[in-house]
Amino acid sequence: MKNSSIIIFLIYSILISAQDSTGVYKKRVLETPEVEFLSSYYSQDGDNAAVTGGIGTEKLTDVTPTIVVSIPINADDVLTVDAGISAYTSASSSNLDPFDASGASRGDDDDDDDDDDDDRAPQASDITGSPWVASSGASAQDVWGNVSASYSHSSDDRNTIVSGHAGFSTEYDYSSVGIGGTLTKLFNEKNTEFSVSAQAYIDAWRPRYPTELDSYIEAGNSLTSGFFRDIDILDQSGTIIDKSGNNGPVWSPVEGFELINNKARNTYSASLSFSQILSKNAQISLFLDVVQQKGWLANPMQRVYFADKENYFVGKASAIDNYTSRSNTKVFQLADDIERLPDTRFKIPIGMRFNYFINEVVSLRTYYRYYTDDWGVVSHTARIEIPIKITTKFTLYPSYRYYTQTAADYFAPFDVHLSTETFYTSDYDLSKFDANEYGFGLSYTDIFTKMKIWKMGLKSIDLRFNSYNRSTGLKAWIVSGAFKFVMD
Repeated sequence: MKNSSIIIFLIYSILISAQDSTGVYKKRVLETPEVEFLSSYYSQDGDNAAVTGGIGTEKLTDVTPTIVVSIPINADDVLTVDAGISAYTSASSSNLDPFDASGASRGDDDDDDDDDDDDRAPQASDITGSPWVASSGASAQDVWGNVSASYSHSSDDRNTIVSGHAGFSTEYDYSSVGIGGTLTKLFNEKNTEFSVSAQAYIDAWRPRYPTELDSYIEAGNSLTSGFFRDIDILDQSGTIIDKSGNNGPVWSPVEGFELINNKARNTYSASLSFSQILSKNAQISLFLDVVQQKGWLANPMQRVYFADKENYFVGKASAIDNYTSRSNTKVFQLADDIERLPDTRFKIPIGMRFNYFINEVVSLRTYYRYYTDDWGVVSHTARIEIPIKITTKFTLYPSYRYYTQTAADYFAPFDVHLSTETFYTSDYDLSKFDANEYGFGLSYTDIFTKMKIWKMGLKSIDLRFNSYNRSTGLKAWIVSGAFKFVMD
């Protein structure tokens, strides 16, 4: 962190020395460089993991530190650089390879696309797994990294702002490159604001698949070699099947199963927004977004199970009858397919904000958004926040958010889809649900930056806590903090 501060200071010194020295005074868009440190800790749990087909633990934790540096290039231009990481552990994602739950190794598979690497021959009795137990596989944790930069230019009269941004992010199975730009115009003595923007995200999968499906393809659709060679497969009654198929049916993915060949996932969006000051106490804003997505829009990690196919398991026969219960810790059902969704999606969110200054102590901030898409999802979001200024420097932020949505046309719970369907998912993010979120925040602001750390003055501190509950049973909470400093 010390080295980062020195670099920021050197950049600032160079930029200051290069500025125009005509002697003509112009109020700067940003007087001095600002540095903001942000961090959050997120935790969730539930019973509907998409990786295991709509049942199983959704336990996840995430830590996200971020730094944002804003540098005035001259009186009119500002460069902002944003860099952060997100380090998470996920019980559900770990079950991409659930058969690592006991630490057992399996077979002689050397595929780098999944988590089934091993260093000893397995015993059939070693192999267990469960949608309710976190695996020790490589997908149990990951780090997402992001860096982006934006540049904005304001006209001399400050009534026109042009900005552009570009960014890159990556994690172990996905990468994204984004670019965009915004034009903002202010009218009516800055009481009216109109903005138009466009963005494009060019993304790519580095797909990871459920171990049993990936290994089946690698072994040439065989259960007697590779991953399955020394593993017992059980039918619904708990009987070990003959994997050669000579004495009855055997497990296999859905007919025609194949891994994905289109690894692109691109998103294009355009946005319009309008803001109007109605009086000295009231302001209203309206916005409209149009979003088009193309490419592989499903997640190759997420399993799907079909009601019209026989069920097959790996693990302990005694646990099969309790498969969908958290008491099941020793058996795992082999997938029928991965999630399949259309390769296009068109979204339209439209909404408004209304803010009202009640008095010098209390204000009101409200938000509403209507959303619809061509997958059948319709949602409504309503939020209210009531800032309460308790001193000249401290403000409280109690808030409440309500969300409701309909299910996508392609959603069904665990083991309900039919193999005759073209598209299917058991991801509860696409199910019908309601959600309530309660929040509380505390902010500290000192425009005079009296508190100093090295050559940086502390401008503000923002601390928040939010609790989230879904009607599906998912529960989550997040605590976050932001510290903004101004360079002297």
